[in-house]
Amino acid sequence: MNRAFSRKKDKTWMHTPEALSKHYIPYNAKFLGSTEVEQPKGTEVVRDAVRKLKFARHIKKSEGQKIPKVELQISIYGVKILEPKTKEVQHNCQLHRISFCADDKTDKRIFTFICKDSESNKHLCFVFDSEKCAEEITLTIGQAFDLAYRKFLESGGKDVETRKQIAGMQKRIQDLETENMELKNKVQDLESRLRTTQVSTSPAHGVTVMSPSTDIFDMIPFSPISHQSPTSARNGTQLPPIPSRSSETKRDLFGAEPFDPFNCGSGDFPPDIQSKLDEMQEGFKMGLTLEGTVFCLDPLDSRC
Repeated sequence: MNRAFSRKKDKTWMHTPEALSKHYIPYNAKFLGSTEVEQPKGTEVVRDAVRKLKFARHIKKSEGQKIPKVELQISIYGVKILEPKTKEVQHNCQLHRISFCADDKTDKRIFTFICKDSESNKHLCFVFDSEKCAEEITLTIGQAFDLAYRKFLESGGKDVETRKQIAGMQKRIQDLETENMELKNKVQDLESRLRTTQVSTSPAHGVTVMSPSTDIFDMIPFSPISHQSPTSARNGTQLPPIPSRSSETKRDLFGAEPFDPFNCGSGDFPPDIQSKLDEMQEGFKMGLTLEGTVFCLDPLDSRC
């Protein structure tokens, strides 16, 4: 079994992969609502959420309000919650954001799932009342999650971690290049101060032009005008001009062009898509847990 998916008992999937990949599976249910929860998983977490929403519905029912009906469309692209008549999408829960799904062992109508909101990043628990098909809907969501994860791996998800490591290495190289440049500037500044000091301490009757000082590597320090005015050697011959450095191609401290993980072939992705892939990887890595549990714990719940 895929490590990103877990369930307590081995159960047979309800639908063919094509039905969830190329189409969607519709279900009708009553929507008790959604509420924020502190954790992405846990039987106690959803049990408290179900009790809270059931109680709220009892209050509204006593005021004459009916539980709204919705249509669920389940596919590998997510779980859509729509208004049955207008087909207006009320919620669109992507599968990699769904972390926990459970149905009631005793009341075959009630099922729930926890989904991380795409805007607030808060965990929301959605609770539904179906016509005795809660377990089937739960399994359908589980099957869609499993298919979506496999499709994600086939379409490049395996490379996400490698790309992140390469990006981190590239960032380290850029930091080293910056540090190296700062050190070079400091050396040039110190050499410039040294030359100034030597000129100011020369005999008063005339200024003695000092030969260019050398750095710790016995090399003449770089001068911005060295490529325009070749420096004469001490024996009178001309030194070869220093080749100008192209500003168009940046190179790392090893003389090689920095590797760009987002621009090295047709199989790579731009940063915005890469960010989405990272998010999907984290969601699938957390996994989806399916559970059958008991939500009705007191007389109030049993009357739902």
